[in-house]
Amino acid sequence: MASSYDRAITVFSPDGHLFQVEYALEAVRKGSTAVGIRGKGIVVLGVEKRSAAKLQDTRTVRKICVVDEHILMAFAGLTADARVLVNKARVESQSHRLSIEDAPTIEYITRFIAQTKQRYTQSNGRRPFGISTLIVGFDEDGSPRLFQTDPSGTYSAWKANAIGGPRAKTVREFLEKHYTDEIAADDQECLKLAVKSLLEVVQSGSKNIELTAMRPGGVVQNLTPEEVGELVEAVEAEKQAEAEKPASSSG
Repeated sequence: MASSYDRAITVFSPDGHLFQVEYALEAVRKGSTAVGIRGKGIVVLGVEKRSAAKLQDTRTVRKICVVDEHILMAFAGLTADARVLVNKARVESQSHRLSIEDAPTIEYITRFIAQTKQRYTQSNGRRPFGISTLIVGFDEDGSPRLFQTDPSGTYSAWKANAIGGPRAKTVREFLEKHYTDEIAADDQECLKLAVKSLLEVVQSGSKNIELTAMRPGGVVQNLTPEEVGELVEAVEAEKQAEAEKPASSSG
């Protein structure tokens, strides 16, 4: 049935599906996992780094991008599509500064990205963007924001979320279980939570995790592999301590 209705982006199937949009969501599921955490004084983006070729310079492969000095974006899906969308968002952000003489809010840029994606689902001759995004930053009043967009053009605000990869739902459930107001109030705990959630899908530890944090005022911290390694060691030490507690209490 699908093959009759998936050749044109503008044609609905009888049961209300736009198959090209669903195929774009499948491209996101084939991508690497990204997580976003919104704390009280920090926003954190973490991504799973896929293994690179031995001779490849890994600095050229980044899944976390700067849209404006107060806005970061992580994506899951087709990297080439993301590059086009990031460039559009950067131009829109600078145009907003030029015309309004003020920095755009995080929701304004999120809405622009979502509208751009939606436009590509409603006209012939082009296909949907094969990416989902997590957009974080601080508004002018200092409030942290985290938004998610998907290929259909919808967007929503979150406290914590995960996108991309076949196990994104598992990571999201992990975040639902472990995210608390106490963790949100502690910057270091927010970083640890991002690491813990990515360790649900990353097998080789710190070398395949990329973390970036932002604090009020647009202060961006790209964590080095050594800093990520220290966080992973701290998380594993906590796990070990928790595993030993029942054994010692039963003894």
